[in-house]
Amino acid sequence: MIITIAILVLLYSVLGKDIKPLLERVKSVDWRGKAEELKERFRPWAVKVGRAAARPLLQFYYVLTDEKTSLLERVLIYAAIIYVIRPSDLVPRAIYKFLGIVDDGVAVMYVYRTVKGKITPQIETKVDKTLDQWFGAEYEIV
Repeated sequence: MIITIAILVLLYSVLGKDIKPLLERVKSVDWRGKAEELKERFRPWAVKVGRAAARPLLQFYYVLTDEKTSLLERVLIYAAIIYVIRPSDLVPRAIYKFLGIVDDGVAVMYVYRTVKGKITPQIETKVDKTLDQWFGAEYEIV
């Protein structure tokens, strides 16, 4: 139920529709617990798609766990991560090829534009450490 409401909040937000009634339904959700559940589902997906594709969603994850993140931002982040890592989509890739990828991109870009100011240097450090744990250290050549 939370997943459906979160994805509807994301969809309605993108379309400019009223989301207040939906937010009321998820304001008592344990978002810290949801974030932990996400991390368990997220890692296997990240290992499959690679470091570069995992980075923005991992940034979202750490913004989601930040105490300063608003309810709307939490719901949007949760929806974007779930929408991208779930095997099923509103626009299936197997049928619609390119459009099936574009909808994931729209979700990620919309949420990124909403929360990019919350991606602090501390969050970037956490993201880098997590990616190094999952993929091995990556060194820059100067």
